[in-house]
Order: sequence, then structure tokens, then C-alpha cells
Amino acid sequence: MGDSLKIAIALGTRPEIIKLSPVIRELEARAADYFIIHSNQHYSYEMDRIFFEELELPKPKYNLGVRSASNAKQIAQMMQEMEEILLKEKPDVLFVQGDTNTVLASAIAAHKIGILIAHIEAGLRSFDRRMPEEANRIIVDHISDYLFPPTNEAKLNLRREGIGLKEMITWRGPFTPKIFVTGNTSVDATKQNLDLAEETFPNYVESLGLKPKEYLLVTAHRAENVDRPEVLKEFLEAFREISTETNKKVIYPIHPRTRKRVEEFGLTTKGIKIIDPPGYLEFLLLQKSAACILTDSGGVQEEACTLGIPCVVLRKSSDRPESISAGGAILGGVEKNEIKKAFGTIQSAKSWPNPYGNGFAARQIVDEVIKGLL
Repeated sequence: MGDSLKIAIALGTRPEIIKLSPVIRELEARAADYFIIHSNQHYSYEMDRIFFEELELPKPKYNLGVRSASNAKQIAQMMQEMEEILLKEKPDVLFVQGDTNTVLASAIAAHKIGILIAHIEAGLRSFDRRMPEEANRIIVDHISDYLFPPTNEAKLNLRREGIGLKEMITWRGPFTPKIFVTGNTSVDATKQNLDLAEETFPNYVESLGLKPKEYLLVTAHRAENVDRPEVLKEFLEAFREISTETNKKVIYPIHPRTRKRVEEFGLTTKGIKIIDPPGYLEFLLLQKSAACILTDSGGVQEEACTLGIPCVVLRKSSDRPESISAGGAILGGVEKNEIKKAFGTIQSAKSWPNPYGNGFAARQIVDEVIKGLL
């Protein structure tokens, strides 16, 4: 390794780009030797190019162009192409974040050829194996060398599974996986990118005919929710009734796939303001000015907690229990009456300590890897 360190960053979805943006900025500030591999797991090259430009991030050195496919085909293609790049570039360590197919494929490829793995946002568990991300995050945690759980609860999940308790024989010799609680880079990203959003789109919320704290923001996209007509029906009815009872607009940026399900199931969105999904920066502004957020997204739960916006989790379990423990979120389940009850309860939440950290996670992550490897 000598006196220099070469770092690879693998990512493939917009949430990964967002949460890794503070890490990338930290490496840029240090003039570190690093490069980015983008699998293009979900989005077109052109859309992601614009996204990198909006966040003022350097372009990826490699774009794999994988696109959507079955899990097996997607992971197999990514593993093959990742291995070729890693063998060519010979980085000392690979950074991955979260629990996508890109994370799984990249980590396995790196592990098989002896490249160290640093897993950002390690230790998250929903304890629900129906969630496709659950297997990904478990596998990656067990083959990672540096693990960065965002909270003590996430660290405890790792310890319960025996991670970091015993020395392993690795390609580089005996090594005990290192665990550091850093907070979540989503806090860094939310703070950094909100400033950028306010500069770029100063009147976005008003342009939609909305006033701060006079609307409710909804996101629901998970397949186990929107692909089930009985669940999607309960959601829409709950949103509509909450809007009527509070006299607040419900704003629902709806994904094309969910819109298609609404039509297929013969449901109605009457009484709900449907908008096309905004860009990430615009969506941050929508979150900041909402009176409450109802979501089935893990990332949105973190952002809401950081922004101080009460949140109803539209799931029966959450892989972000810290938000709930802190008092910033509440489980709403997937039935109308339970959602309405949870919404009523969370309205009394005024402030809470942010369990995801103080916005310096990226700095600590980079510090720990450099200190450990140089």
C-alpha cells in the first residue's frame, strides 16, 4: 500500500449518490486518489449525468449501463464488470453504501479478489426477509472489513451476528473487522444539499401554490405496498380523509409505476394533489416545508428526522427504528384507520434529538479508513 491510498466508490442508484455525496466531497477536499464506478442500476445515463451536475459532483470514471433486469441477471452482470474494473485499477479499498444490488455485487467482486470493503450504513435490519434489501445488507456486512453503522442500535445488530468479535484470516493476513459508529451520511447530505437547493430553487414550494406547514407530503412506492390493490386503496383513502379532516392539501409525488397501479386497480386519487416526481433538490424543499410526511421510504424517514418534520411510516416494520425511538416518527402500518391514528398521535411531536448524528459522518468515515490503512 505504501504511503498512498487508492479508493474506489461503487454506486448505482440516486439514494446512493445522495448519501455518498458528502464522502465524495470529503475526498475531493483532501485531494484523495479515488474514482467512482456507477452501475446505472435504475436510471438512464443522461438523467444521472444531470443529477451529478446538480449536486456539483465529479463524473464517474466508469458507467456500466446495467439497467433494470431480474435480480440474478443484474447482479451477475455487475459482478463481472466490477471485477474487471477492480482488477485493472487495483484500489486498496472499496466504499459501498446501503443495501442495493449494486452494493451486493460490488462487495462480492471486491471480496473475491482481496480488496478491502468499507460498508457505509452498516448494521441496518428490518428483521423482515420479505424486503429484498435485507439479504443484501446482511451479506455485505459479513464480508466487509470496515463497517460504519449510523447508530449504536445498528452496531448492536452487527455484534449480535458476531461481526467484529473475532479475528479473520484475510488476503492481507489476520484482521478483525473494524466497526465505527459515525452517524448517517444522510444528515451530512441533507444539510449540504439543502443549502444548494435553497440557492438553486428559492421559490419552488410557492410555485406549486403551497404555503409552508399548510400541506402534508406523501411518498409511497415500495412494491409490497403499491403492488397490492388492497393496500394501495387503504393508503389513498387514508390520505384523502386526513386531508379533509385537517383542511390541508396532501401532495403526492407519484412514480409512473405507482400511477400505473392506480389505473390498473381502478382506484381514484380524487382529493389528493398528484405531481410528477420532482428532482432531489426540489424534494428536499418540499420536505422542509411540510407539516408532516407520510412515507414508506427509509431514506425519507432519515431526512424528515433531520429536518424536524414529524413522520408516519407506512409499513408494519421499519429498518430505521431510531427515528421512532427519538419521537420523530411513528409506525402507521398499512391500514387506513391505523394510519389515521398514527397521524393523529405524531402531531404532538415538536422536537427531538437527531439519532442519526451531527452531520460529520463523512469526515469520520474517511478519517478512520485512512488511519487504518496508511
